[in-house]
Amino acid sequence: MTYRSGIVLLITLFLFACGGGGASTQTPPTPNTPALSNPGNGGTPDTMYPDYNTTPQPADMTGMEKDAQQIAADIRLGWNIGNTMEATGGETAWGNPEVSAALIKLVKDSGFNAIRIPLAWDQYADQDSAEIDDAWLDRVHEVVQMCFDENLYVLVNIHWDGGWLENNVTTEQQDNVNAKQRAFWQQIATKLRDFDQKLLFASANEPAVEDAEQMEVLLTYHQTFVDAVRETGGKNAYRTLVVQGPTTDIEKTNDLWTHMPVDTITNRLMAEVHFYTPYQFTLMREDESWGAQFYFWGEAYHSDTQPERNATFGDETLLEEQFALMKVQFVDMGIPVILGEFSAMRRTNLTGDDLQRHLDSRAYYHQYVVEAALRNGLLPFYWDNGSLDALNSGIFNRQQNTVFDQQTLDALLAGEQAAP
Repeated sequence: MTYRSGIVLLITLFLFACGGGGASTQTPPTPNTPALSNPGNGGTPDTMYPDYNTTPQPADMTGMEKDAQQIAADIRLGWNIGNTMEATGGETAWGNPEVSAALIKLVKDSGFNAIRIPLAWDQYADQDSAEIDDAWLDRVHEVVQMCFDENLYVLVNIHWDGGWLENNVTTEQQDNVNAKQRAFWQQIATKLRDFDQKLLFASANEPAVEDAEQMEVLLTYHQTFVDAVRETGGKNAYRTLVVQGPTTDIEKTNDLWTHMPVDTITNRLMAEVHFYTPYQFTLMREDESWGAQFYFWGEAYHSDTQPERNATFGDETLLEEQFALMKVQFVDMGIPVILGEFSAMRRTNLTGDDLQRHLDSRAYYHQYVVEAALRNGLLPFYWDNGSLDALNSGIFNRQQNTVFDQQTLDALLAGEQAAP
């Protein structure tokens, strides 16, 4: 998750050149022609690791007829299997059980129609060859199949994953990261190639980028991702792919993003940002010298007895301004935007009237985020870390496969129903 704070100033919108997704003039591959590209494109050394694109297939459009905008029109409310398959040390290392078909069915039955699966890969790979363990590839395939069995859209990514990409968006590490990015995505894309258009791939999670130089490096990582997936062919020649803004921060994305990757087919790219604003309300766990936690968001939920705990910035107006930036920069240009993560922690360490006001305020926040996101063309995916304790965001009891936080679930569904 991305940590941000402070009052966000509006920045001047700028026009950007779109090299792919929605603006490419390249001819789409035909069903009988593999979508091949230059393995070295994007600064990727093609000799650092073995070439894992060992079984490229002719492009196959079966079940891949929808473009990115048509898929975006289908996705209404998404959910993250957080702190699970990206956990350092294994799927259950952070306290959540293994993903089960019963959990996925519960998510679907509760009103979600898309699931984002944060994933680790590097800990399951040989560090000399970048070869991913077959058992892990099989497990990922199994979980994706569970989602498909419930007719859900699925977003598979490379998450924090030890930071090999996220913490190394630098010119010094550019060649090394591009080499691993290519090797990993060749293997992931090949393993999952036969799933239809309901499966989307995402290049990264929250790549740490602070300036224009780093942004240019990040764009090579995204280009390598697109090239690696496309060159495997089959349904991957037409698969919708998702690329992340700098730190998936809305302001940085609006300020630093210059163009989408070049693609071999038009209208098959999406952008991704996350939203945890204001940080003092959504993620802050203890007061700091520079500021205090917010318990109450939205003017109608402000407290008269604890005014110092009211959100003094990051209210509805700022949220609308932030989402509007992404609408103008991407959605209005024909590029859908995934709001890949959002949530506000549940402060059940409070008591009495303060607790109830907080919970009501939190529900209002989640409802507002979902409704405003969909209204602006952003596709919202709630961040659920699986924990039911205070200062966490779990909706479902994953041990018992039941709904734990009905108020939050109802708020998310109300936001979706209120949106156009």
